[in-house]
Amino acid sequence: MNMRARKFLPGVIRRFLAERRGAVAVEFVFVAPLLLAFYFLTMEFSQAIDTNRKLDRTAILVGDLVAQTPEITPEELDAIMKIGEAVLQPYGRTQPEITVTGIEITDEQTPRPLVAWSRRLSKGSGARAATPGSPISVPKELISPGAFLIRAEATLAYAPVITWSESGKSTLGLMAAFDRIDMGERHYLRPRVSRRVKCEDC
Repeated sequence: MNMRARKFLPGVIRRFLAERRGAVAVEFVFVAPLLLAFYFLTMEFSQAIDTNRKLDRTAILVGDLVAQTPEITPEELDAIMKIGEAVLQPYGRTQPEITVTGIEITDEQTPRPLVAWSRRLSKGSGARAATPGSPISVPKELISPGAFLIRAEATLAYAPVITWSESGKSTLGLMAAFDRIDMGERHYLRPRVSRRVKCEDC
């Protein structure tokens, strides 16, 4: 190899390395957004699943506490439902809606489930939900003449953290269509210490 070739070779290698760095930079520009998107989606899905499990525990907890009382007041019922709200912590982007309904099954040849009382906690305040005496749907396997059931429901409009703020929605554009995921859990329980649970003025 002559002197001219020796001087030319390092320059070619340097240019080749520079071109490789440029190619890597271009590849990174295309790949990095996808990697970040997969990371945030994975994080969001895991948080949503965890929140849904907590929502299920909220419905079970509230229903179980009510089932252990022979008689309850609207104020006590509201306090129990507020305890259920705390189960969702540290999630706090939206508030859950919790409803507890006492269901009386009529003692007839064809039993009918009717609302005995109903109370809902929404945005931190309690109020009557369904009207006493109105019909209500119950799974067929739970209907037996003269029975009493407690139905505890918890619903939540889950707000993903990436679309929680208005600036996040505008940045994501079409992704803002997924800024709300409706979640809901329902459980039926029977009274623990009495035939039915009374709640005056509920």
